[in-house]
Amino acid sequence: MKAGVKVPAITFHTRVRDESIGGDNPYRWQDVTSDDYFKGKRVVLFSLPGAFTPTCSTYQLPGYENGAQDFYDQGIDEIYCMSVNDSFVMNAWARAQELKNVKVIPDGNGEFTRQMGMLVEKANLGFGYRSWRYAAVINDGVVEAWFEEPGREDNHGEDPYGESSPETVLAWLKAN
Repeated sequence: MKAGVKVPAITFHTRVRDESIGGDNPYRWQDVTSDDYFKGKRVVLFSLPGAFTPTCSTYQLPGYENGAQDFYDQGIDEIYCMSVNDSFVMNAWARAQELKNVKVIPDGNGEFTRQMGMLVEKANLGFGYRSWRYAAVINDGVVEAWFEEPGREDNHGEDPYGESSPETVLAWLKAN
């Protein structure tokens, strides 16, 4: 992936809260497209191996959540966190992390991630196929800037983190 490339046209199967349903589980299915997320907006998208995993939950997601205003001050409209997890898992993680700013995108089938060229096998960890860690600034559905962790390969023995960090992306936004 690189700057200038349009993001894939995908339909994501999400669960959204709907109080009209009532009961203990007031959620309904709602399909959301790439255009719904990216068209007409300048956003930061970061993708990571999995909800509830250590680096993702301790550093990357909280960093974007807590620094959201700094991104908005640089002209970012939305901040999205994507993972190859289903909507139930992503919503539970968002609640556990008490997200107010970052919105989660469930790429349950890994289709968006695959078309972005970032789907890797993590069978060595028992994860199956997941996203390699990356971030992007996306302007009206087109990649403006790309931040990929080094060493992308199947069953990588490490989980590099730095290039896709909120600090790195924010520094780029301030410089550009």
